[in-house]
Amino acid sequence: MDTALLKVGVPREIKDGESRVALTPSAVKRLAAKGGQVYFQKNAGLAAGFLDQEYIKAGAKRVVSSAALWKECDLIVKIKEPQPKEYKFFKSDKILFCFIHLAANKKLARALLKSGITTIAAESVSNKDNHFPMLEPMSEIAGRMAAIVGAYHQMIPSRGRGVLVCGLPGVLPAHVVVVGAGTVGEHAAKIASGLGAQVTILDTRQERLNFLDEILPKNVSTLIATPESLTQTLLSADIIIGAVLIPGAKAPRLITRKMLKNVPKGSILVDVSIDQGGIAETSRPTSHSQPTYIEEGIVHYCVPNMPGAYGRTATAAFTNAILPYLEPLMIQGLIPTFKRDPGFAEGLTTFSGKLVQKMAAESLRLPHTPRTDLIPD
Repeated sequence: MDTALLKVGVPREIKDGESRVALTPSAVKRLAAKGGQVYFQKNAGLAAGFLDQEYIKAGAKRVVSSAALWKECDLIVKIKEPQPKEYKFFKSDKILFCFIHLAANKKLARALLKSGITTIAAESVSNKDNHFPMLEPMSEIAGRMAAIVGAYHQMIPSRGRGVLVCGLPGVLPAHVVVVGAGTVGEHAAKIASGLGAQVTILDTRQERLNFLDEILPKNVSTLIATPESLTQTLLSADIIIGAVLIPGAKAPRLITRKMLKNVPKGSILVDVSIDQGGIAETSRPTSHSQPTYIEEGIVHYCVPNMPGAYGRTATAAFTNAILPYLEPLMIQGLIPTFKRDPGFAEGLTTFSGKLVQKMAAESLRLPHTPRTDLIPD
């Protein structure tokens, strides 16, 4: 498997509401120029506005079915984690490169481990600056989208309490509470404040709050997160945005059911952390086709693949981020590439039937095997 010029496969995404595709035609053209062979499933890019003929012109080969794609290719590149109907395609001689978010998905973990497939979690790949180059652009989109979604669902026809996010002269704007000051939180606060809301952003890291206090507008307040400060802040929240990420681990349940009982009825919880299990005790995954439910009088929006709603923008951003990693992987193979780039190797999640990601193993209560035991540095 670790030979040059792995055959790359781009399937059509089947998760509800997912309009992204892993590679644009221009990315295919670049891989083809390096001697690579890319296969794509029919209509894989259609929802994002990329036609089959564009991929064919760029040098890719079209296949009709997922089964044919997985059979033909060595390296499968996706956006979202495989859905249950795709588990049957897992084989020990395949490499899967996509967002996996395994810590909250034990069923997927067991299927990956049973098959022996090699998986690389895009969200865990880091660079020399200790950033996550594939996760960050998706987090930026999700954070910006969270403020827009929250404002939309405050409308009474959307079952909100009817608070106009920007307010009016003589009428207070909405109070947006952002829990977590990472990439998602920063961009959620940026858009919410730009819409005219009064924003409070909470985090445990004083240094991070100092930075945000300098760069964000004056209608954004920062607050050290404690159970007490969070409880108090939520009392006046119109929109709550869950934006906590612990890389590779399940999200902490910081918002309890008891806290939500005291939040104004009709307020909105946009739980961006739901792909890692969610930030609230009441959170459970929804979908783009059925995005909300009400619990404790609070409208919950818990769509795990939020950026999938903006497929054109998100596809371009993801392709820009993944291509510098995909190209050497295709040419050099897995082990040589990992040895040259330890940050890329951090994405290795399953290998030869072993679970490599420690935080995911702890969250799932499954055995963990260090990467260096399987692939020495």
